[in-house]
Amino acid sequence: MLTGLLRGVSRSFYLSLRLLPAAVRPPVSLAYLLARTSDTIADAGHASVEERLAALAAFRRRIMGVSRESLDFQSLAASQRHLWERQLLLRVEESLSALESSEPADCQYIRQVLEIIMSGQELDLRRFAEAGPGRIVALQTDDELDDYTYRVAGCVGEFWTRICRKHLFPDKQCDETQLLEDGVCFGKGLQMVNILRDLPRDLRQGRCYIPARRLAEVGLQPVDLLDSANETRFRPLYRQYLAQARNDLQIGWRYTNALPWKLARLRWACALPIFLGIKTLAKLEKNPILLPELRMKVSRAELCGFILRMVIWYPWPKAWREIPRRWLESGGEK
Repeated sequence: MLTGLLRGVSRSFYLSLRLLPAAVRPPVSLAYLLARTSDTIADAGHASVEERLAALAAFRRRIMGVSRESLDFQSLAASQRHLWERQLLLRVEESLSALESSEPADCQYIRQVLEIIMSGQELDLRRFAEAGPGRIVALQTDDELDDYTYRVAGCVGEFWTRICRKHLFPDKQCDETQLLEDGVCFGKGLQMVNILRDLPRDLRQGRCYIPARRLAEVGLQPVDLLDSANETRFRPLYRQYLAQARNDLQIGWRYTNALPWKLARLRWACALPIFLGIKTLAKLEKNPILLPELRMKVSRAELCGFILRMVIWYPWPKAWREIPRRWLESGGEK
């Protein structure tokens, strides 16, 4: 029933969902759908911060099972420009019903990850309450950045690991602690790619995720990033964050190869976002980074070519393991 809605809002992530083994596709898809719903509420810029916080709180109570109050997000949906995001809000009761009918263990995992994700969304709303085109608010430290990337994406790596372990390899001997830690880094790396790619557009909304103290070290303030003439001074610091994201994606590849070999679909579902992240970082490395009109997108041809190689080379372990090495070492262009 929610498949069409999922396809409409998930864009590239829908490909990873389709690749997942059938046993874990429903809980992962549902968690994603609920997280996108809360994200849509948080981003409903026509509503006040207080209204969005109240809507998120009501949504959270329903997710956590502490309230049965019917949710009506029609006013939030009315001003959504995108059809599928309007539908997310209008069909929220269907998503919640699916959660309530999930297996108890899956429901608990979904609730845990959404609790963390929504705490990050609420923190962001409060942190940037006064932000806007005329006033940039920035994170202050790398610790704040690390906390943010964990809340919105690193925790998803933990959730993904626990759900897949439960359904796909519960009896497999593995270093679960290391797997969970690597899953967190994997998620953080993917979020850093998003932060670096979206930097110029976030700045024009008054949000700067590059810490102010790090900018001060190179003689810049957040507002200076609105002027592309400052790119030369900013580029060395930006490259440090590119390297951080690339390192986390390398850990994501280690994570992928720690999964049981027989679970090809699960490994493919992990490899796809790594590929997209590597290619995006390569484009950011070589193109202007402070121009909001530039969109760093991976082409459909590049994506289809990767998927084909990924499937064809999988029966040969050495060839499979080498797939991302050339991209990681060369910046993603081989």
